Amino acid sequence: MNELLRISGALYDETRITILAFLIRYGKSCVCELATSLNLGQSRLSRHLGILYDAGFLTMDRKGKWVHYAINNNSNEPLNVILKEIKKQNLPLAKKIDACNIKQGKTNEKCSNSMHG
Repeated sequence: MNELLRISGALYDETRITILAFLIRYGKSCVCELATSLNLGQSRLSRHLGILYDAGFLTMDRKGKWVHYAINNNSNEPLNVILKEIKKQNLPLAKKIDACNIKQGKTNEKCSNSMHG
């Protein structure tokens, strides 16, 4: 029951759905890329990422001071079904996601790929 509550709670926010859609579409990203791309403050974004991570939707890879998040491809079946549905349904989110500056080649000097691979 706790797992179901954690999963449903994680999905009860449009920002978290947008984060999942972004990561499904673009793959592994660092917090600064996500913050810039989705126009979110880092503390707010970190809170949302923590909720998604705790629910099992994301993996986290820490390299020094940089933290990268990605979709958890080893998640359980209920999470996989939800992620597949988000991938199918993300058309309304596409305009917001495609407005991303980082993934369209405009790099943020504070967060260039050469700095943290």
